[in-house]
Amino acid sequence: MTLALSLGISIGVRRSLYMMWGELIGVGLVAASAALGVATLMLKYPDAFTVLKLGGGAYLIWLGIEMLRSRGKLVLKEPGETQEIASAGQLALNGFITAVANPKGWAFFVTLLPPFIDSSLPMAPQLSVLVLLILLLEFSCLLIYASGGKLLRHLLMARNNVRLMNRIAGSLMICVGIWLALGK
Repeated sequence: MTLALSLGISIGVRRSLYMMWGELIGVGLVAASAALGVATLMLKYPDAFTVLKLGGGAYLIWLGIEMLRSRGKLVLKEPGETQEIASAGQLALNGFITAVANPKGWAFFVTLLPPFIDSSLPMAPQLSVLVLLILLLEFSCLLIYASGGKLLRHLLMARNNVRLMNRIAGSLMICVGIWLALGK
C-alpha cells in the first residue's frame, strides 16, 4: 500500500496501474500457493520463510533509502529537475516483487486460506472464488491508496514539500523493511 501511495504521488493513478497488475499477479500467486500447500512446506522448511522475510525486508529498506536520497524511480523530483519515468514492465515487476517478497502476506494467506478450503469439494472452484475475492479487495485498496497519493501530490506541489514527503515516505519504508526483517 505504501508503494501504491508513493506511485500515486509520483506518477499518478493511471501509470500506477502497471504496478498494480504486477502486484495483483503476485498476490494471486501467493494466495493460490498458500491454499495449495505452501503452508506445509513453510512449516517443514522454516529457513525458506526466513530467507523470504529477510529478502523482502532488504528490498523495502533499499526502496526507502532510494526515496531518502530522492534518486529512486518511484519518487518525485524537485520542480525543474527531470524525472526518470519507469517503464510499464519495471512498474509491474516492482509490484510483483513487492507482493511475492512480502513475508507478512505469505503468513497471512498461509494461516487464513486453508480453513476455507473443503477437501471434500473440488479445489478449482473454491480456490477461484477465494483468489478472485482477494484480488478484488486488493485492487480496491491499491486504487484508494494511489488516489490518495495523487491528492497528496497536489498538496505537496502547492506547498513545495516534495523532498520532505520523500524523506518521510523513505523513512517509513525503511521502518517497515526493518520490521519485516526482524519481526517474528
